[in-house]
Amino acid sequence: MKKQLLTVAATAGFLFTSFNGSASAHEKLHTVQTGDSLWKLSQTYNVAINDIKSWNKLSSSTIYVNQKLSVLAPHSHTTTASTSTVAAGTTYVVKSGDTLWGISKSYGLSISGLKSLNGLSSDVIYPGQTLKISGTAANTVTASPASTSSSTYTVRSGDNLSTIAARHNLSLSQLKSINNLTSDLIYPGQVLKVSGTASTLVATNVSNTTSPVMVTYASTSKVNALITEAKKYIGVPYVWAGSSPSGFDCSGYLNYVYAKAGISIPRTVASIWDATKPVSSPRVGDLVFFETYKAGPSHAGIYLGDNKFIHAGSSRGVEISDMNNTYWKPRYLGAKTTF
Repeated sequence: MKKQLLTVAATAGFLFTSFNGSASAHEKLHTVQTGDSLWKLSQTYNVAINDIKSWNKLSSSTIYVNQKLSVLAPHSHTTTASTSTVAAGTTYVVKSGDTLWGISKSYGLSISGLKSLNGLSSDVIYPGQTLKISGTAANTVTASPASTSSSTYTVRSGDNLSTIAARHNLSLSQLKSINNLTSDLIYPGQVLKVSGTASTLVATNVSNTTSPVMVTYASTSKVNALITEAKKYIGVPYVWAGSSPSGFDCSGYLNYVYAKAGISIPRTVASIWDATKPVSSPRVGDLVFFETYKAGPSHAGIYLGDNKFIHAGSSRGVEISDMNNTYWKPRYLGAKTTF
């Protein structure tokens, strides 16, 4: 019998229908229903998307109606991410592409709970950082393996002020104040103070480069990979509830492209809006949201810079559009980031 692809959402931003799936605690199986997705199953069973894919040997995020999926770890009768089974003192080492939102969902925690456990005052995390996922609230920010007793830090390629500040238990404003920085521009080889009081001199630039590195939410390579992936599908037609290169709807396109870049986001525009962090203005790789056929966020795309965004439009499929044109400008709601 030909496999039927899931129709996860009615249009871009259509909300999930009620969950009707069931799983046997003994057989550890869930029968996929229309409207299911790996993200939805991860929320329902309180497990990580990557675990579901690993347990079922899935090479992509595509699942099918009537497919039988294991939603518990092999040889276990409880969800591995359940707070009742996570051992005291368990930790998680942050990987490239991770976000607090994704980690908190994987381990059945709220973002505020995860931040409280680790004494985090911001949403900034970095690869290699060790986070507590159970235990009692910490009083200070989790120390970075890169932090040392040194009072200075030499900027490396790919660094930005936000990650440097987090690694040395500083706020962004504190780091800028200590170094008397008036912008977010930094240079590879530049020496920054990471302790002390506000300086009257700009941190010494000891690099031969003349091109500044602009602060971003993620490394340039991560953002470039996302944009490159997004542009691969220009011209793919719009398909209602489509979530593959044979045809995309708005949120299906975003879900697919971000997953290819190693970033897990929900399946509908409304839930993506709720799960991501607002920013005052979009940067390349951020999400831009619009109010189209109903009140609230109902369409979204990936910001490319220069007021352009790429999205799966209902008329011409995946395309690049100008946010300032007469249709999109009055419908713009705001920008959010996954990084």
